[in-house]
Amino acid sequence: MEEKNQLLGMENPRFDSLALRRNSSSPNNSGSSGSKGPPRQNDQSASDSSGAVVGAAEDQITYSWNNVNVYSNPDAAASSGFFRRKKKESTEKHILKNVTGICRPGELLAIMGASGAGKTTLLNVLTHRNNDKLRVTGDLYVNGRAVDPDALTSRSAYVQQDDLFIGMLTVREQLKFQAMLRMDRYLTFDQRMTRVDEVISELGLSKCADTKIGVPGRIKGISGGEMKRLAFACEVLTNPPLMFCDEPTSGLDSFMAQNVVAVMKNMAERGKTIISTIHQPSSEVYAMFDRVLLMAEGRVAFLGEVDAAYQFFNRIGLPCPPNYNPADFFISTLAVQPGKEEACRRAITMICDEFSKSDDGVSISRAVKENSKEMEQQRYDSLGDQEVRKSPYKASWWTQFRNVLWRSWLEVIREPMLIKVRFLQVMAIALLIGLIYWGQQLTQEGITNINGALFLLLTNMTFQNVFGVVSTFCAQLPIFLREHFNGMYRADVYFLSKMLAETPFHITYPFAFVAIVYNMVGFTGDYVNFFICAGIVVLVANCAISFGYMISCMAKNLSVALAISAPFIIPLMLFGGFFLNSGSTPSYLTWMKYLSWFSYGNEALLVNQWKEVENIACNKNQTCFPNGLAVLSFLHYENGSIIYDVFCLLILSVAYRTVAFFALLAKTYRKQ
Repeated sequence: MEEKNQLLGMENPRFDSLALRRNSSSPNNSGSSGSKGPPRQNDQSASDSSGAVVGAAEDQITYSWNNVNVYSNPDAAASSGFFRRKKKESTEKHILKNVTGICRPGELLAIMGASGAGKTTLLNVLTHRNNDKLRVTGDLYVNGRAVDPDALTSRSAYVQQDDLFIGMLTVREQLKFQAMLRMDRYLTFDQRMTRVDEVISELGLSKCADTKIGVPGRIKGISGGEMKRLAFACEVLTNPPLMFCDEPTSGLDSFMAQNVVAVMKNMAERGKTIISTIHQPSSEVYAMFDRVLLMAEGRVAFLGEVDAAYQFFNRIGLPCPPNYNPADFFISTLAVQPGKEEACRRAITMICDEFSKSDDGVSISRAVKENSKEMEQQRYDSLGDQEVRKSPYKASWWTQFRNVLWRSWLEVIREPMLIKVRFLQVMAIALLIGLIYWGQQLTQEGITNINGALFLLLTNMTFQNVFGVVSTFCAQLPIFLREHFNGMYRADVYFLSKMLAETPFHITYPFAFVAIVYNMVGFTGDYVNFFICAGIVVLVANCAISFGYMISCMAKNLSVALAISAPFIIPLMLFGGFFLNSGSTPSYLTWMKYLSWFSYGNEALLVNQWKEVENIACNKNQTCFPNGLAVLSFLHYENGSIIYDVFCLLILSVAYRTVAFFALLAKTYRKQ
């Protein structure tokens, strides 16, 4: 115990206070803002492997937060701004309580605490993510300026706890995609690929570099540990000056966990600001942190140097036992144990109150206030109005489009459901319809059969394509939102890329469908009529696809999208002119047929089929249609125009996709 006390005594209990005051001094000392030991940022003029200079003063970020309070209240969240104060309601739950802290360049700050302590909530507040149903008050500052979400996104990276990837890509392709969109524009392609290779080597991903990431339960891919390392590699790739990590070591063995933290430590030593939540680190991992933020019941129990935590808990009569993992001791001490809730909460309140009154707590509050005074003009200028207005996107629009289109194309051609299953589906249904309506003749009985076959083309193309694309956007919405908020690409780039990548198949399959059915059924006309019919069916299929995109973008998830698709399609189908004669549509519902591609497609196909038919066989004692014009007149399509219908189908297709895009864009809006 004496040796332990001597070891603790070597640490100056006022080190944090001195370091924090040094951080708020004149601009000449900004390079050594609060790091342990000698100032290590001033001499970092070397470039990193990606060609970017690391450790320069303008690339350093001091992030502070003052009196952050978070309340869970869905009703209040709907009407309050990000930091707009609102009177507390009885339904609110106080999650974070006056949390104050700071992290400076060259520091690796670990946020620790028991489950429910508020670690992830604090990290979400600091990154402006997942706060839709929360009411947040308080102040966030970056280098003395109030935090702007877009400016923060362009200068930071966030390793989230959930691993979200496109399973069809390999590990190397995923990192290549990230490198092309997130690294600085002036870097060459070779420099980007060199950085990709280095990250793969650093994080032990060499063996699985060319392995598909995989889709759980469907496509075998890399292991869970490799996926976690890949998530970390995507963020490490760009050497961001500010980095947030939400439990980056979860699911890793002790060796790989230590490897990941070592990479974080190395980045901090080069002048980066690293803030990470972590769950039960080993003693070796704990020793690698520069500073630790201990949380309990939404409050700050300690914030300071790793070794200074021993001193603080010693002073309040809670010494850590010898040969005991300090992380486990702190977490267990600050946990609310079942059956001892009241006693544990009293102990936690005592610990948090003692810290707030201690020299460490007072120095933290002073440093946060000094960081918010905008005293350092040099830093103020570096993140001034020009920085706030800076686009969060590192790549140009064209670079974003080219790379997102490349990834979308790889995803499409490697997806067996789209290539194989849908092809077999189209062929099977086409052959089935062809056999059922085989060899129709131009007789009175054949009129009904041919009209039914034509409408069946529309119905099949609709349901097949709507349900084929309804998962396109909603199933990947979490991935899109994460990458979009990380400043990788714009919403319009993603939307256009997804559409264009699938377009060749959305043209080929309908055309192949008509090519099989047309001659088997015996539709009238030569090759001109065939190509007109095929073109109309392709347009109808793409209208249905546009409608499916709209449903996919509007729905919250795939289950909702599938549930609402059929109820929306059925009314449009009823006004298609087959189940309800076009001339019999009620006046107050006439507007619906103008939204129905069934109506325009059915009219165009019928006109193409019957307009040039001059004679239809008729038996005696039978009500007959003498020619094709009579058939069109009975259906109220005698004045129908194929050109007009094609134009309307094009307008509908564009209109539905426009609505789909704005529905997707609306999901990217977040509270400021």
